Amino acid sequence: MKKKLLALLLACGMVFALAACGNDTADATPTPDATQTETPSTETPETETPETPTYEPATVRVAYMPNLGSASSLFTAIHQGYFEEVGLTVEPYQFSGGPAEISAMGSGDIDISQIGHGAHSLCIQGQAVVFAFDQLSQADAVVANKAKGIETAADLAGKTVAVSSGTSSEIILQFVLEEAGLTMDDIETVEMNVEGMTTALLSGQIDAAATWSPNTITIEQGLGDDYLVLGTNNDYTDQAAFPSSFICTPDYAEANQDILVRFSQAILKAQVYRAANIESVAETLAADLDAPVDTMLQSVGEGNWQGTVDCMGDLDTIRGYYEAQQQVFLNNGTVTEEVPVDNYVLFDVMEQAYTAYEAAQ
Repeated sequence: MKKKLLALLLACGMVFALAACGNDTADATPTPDATQTETPSTETPETETPETPTYEPATVRVAYMPNLGSASSLFTAIHQGYFEEVGLTVEPYQFSGGPAEISAMGSGDIDISQIGHGAHSLCIQGQAVVFAFDQLSQADAVVANKAKGIETAADLAGKTVAVSSGTSSEIILQFVLEEAGLTMDDIETVEMNVEGMTTALLSGQIDAAATWSPNTITIEQGLGDDYLVLGTNNDYTDQAAFPSSFICTPDYAEANQDILVRFSQAILKAQVYRAANIESVAETLAADLDAPVDTMLQSVGEGNWQGTVDCMGDLDTIRGYYEAQQQVFLNNGTVTEEVPVDNYVLFDVMEQAYTAYEAAQ
């Protein structure tokens, strides 16, 4: 009997002991918050975000011409804040032509310029270097007043034609004359800037003009049925390329390569925006240039905007543009000796800018 009672007591003791152990475990179980605090291995690791690049602030003085082809990527980058993203403040300055811009860079008044086709001959001659391709121009044209007895380019013989030497105005005129079997000696040339040509042609002081958009649009509106186009860039794409570019002096490039890369990176972003939104870009630019909105909207075909985007990062294609361009100058005698394009086109800056642009997307 005593053995049975002892066994019963021992069994009860074990039950109580197990119950007590169970209660102690329940009391020691941490709350969910405590678990997160004491066992960090159960937490989801935070995703690391790339660090935003930091840039040394810089101010850049940039020359442009008052047309869609020259000013569109520059002002788009300003308005969209793309220069701010790379630490640059841009001060734009308006000029009437590329040679004047290059002269201003040489005197130290301007840091960077956007030039059309014609002024690239000065780059080939060593006065400036190209660091960013902007677009292939379709803006240049030789236009005439039919009331002056002009029906074809051959009728320019003996006529008074306005030209702006050293610019794409001179180049397009040479192409039109050559196709018609004429030379500059067969016409009476008058040296003018493109704004002056517009007034002179509309007032009847001259018979024809080698000019570019949006002046061509203003002339067309003024002459009406007497307006005649004798040739444009598009008529000679099988013979030449007409690139426009951003340039600077060799000294500026040597001392400021980082600024050129950052500037180009912003321009690349602006070129993509321009191609997708060319009409809104034209409307905004009209206000920047104090030009009629309708005139700017009629200028949207003066550049191969999407073509610029399509060849981004394709240095072989871009190199081909500048080689074809130099051949134009060699053929017409503006440049007398072939120069390797690497001497005046900074492909390393283009490559670095595209790499930076891609990394930022």
